[in-house]
Amino acid sequence: MDRKAELIDQILNLEFDMFQRVPTLSPTACQESEGGFRLMRGSAFETWSEATLESYNEDLLQAVQEDRNLLTEKYARMDDLIPCMNFNPIIDDIVKIESKWQAEARRKYPHILGGGEVCEAEGFETYLRSELETYSDQTLDLYYRDIVEAQREEKNLSEERYLKMSLKLGYSSLEEHENALKAQMT
Repeated sequence: MDRKAELIDQILNLEFDMFQRVPTLSPTACQESEGGFRLMRGSAFETWSEATLESYNEDLLQAVQEDRNLLTEKYARMDDLIPCMNFNPIIDDIVKIESKWQAEARRKYPHILGGGEVCEAEGFETYLRSELETYSDQTLDLYYRDIVEAQREEKNLSEERYLKMSLKLGYSSLEEHENALKAQMT
C-alpha cells in the first residue's frame, strides 16, 4: 500500500469512528454502512494531494487527543446548533470553486448527483462550509492549493470524485452510471 492509500485508510478509520459517535435520535443507515461511508469519503480523498491528506490526518489525530469529534461538530454546524468555528476567508473561496464544479457535474449527471438545483446547491454549500470549518488553517491552505491546481489543469474535482466512486461500483464511466440510474427510473 502506498503512502497516499495508507493515509486515506487512516483518515477513514478515524472519521468512521467519529461518524458512528455522532449523536442522533436513531442511527442513520449511513452510520451503519461502513462500506458506503468508505466508498463516498474515500473517493473524495483520492482527489487530495498527499500533503493535504497528511495535514487532515493530523487534524483528526489532534481532535482525538482533545476528545473532540469533528464530525459531530460538522453536523452541529450544519444544523446551526453551534456558531461558526473558523472564519478563515479561504473557506469562501473554496466553497465558490467547489459549488461551481458541483453545479456543472449535477447538470451533466443529474441521476448520480440529484437534480434539484437550488435546494441541492444550498445543501451542498452548507455541508461543505460546515466541514471546512473543522479543518485547521494549514489543511485549508493545502486543500485550496489542490483545488487551484485542479482549476489550472481544467479539472472538475466533483466529477473526478464521482468517477472514482462509479468505477468502484463497477461502472466503466460516469455516463454508464448515469444511464443505468436513468433506466431504473423509467
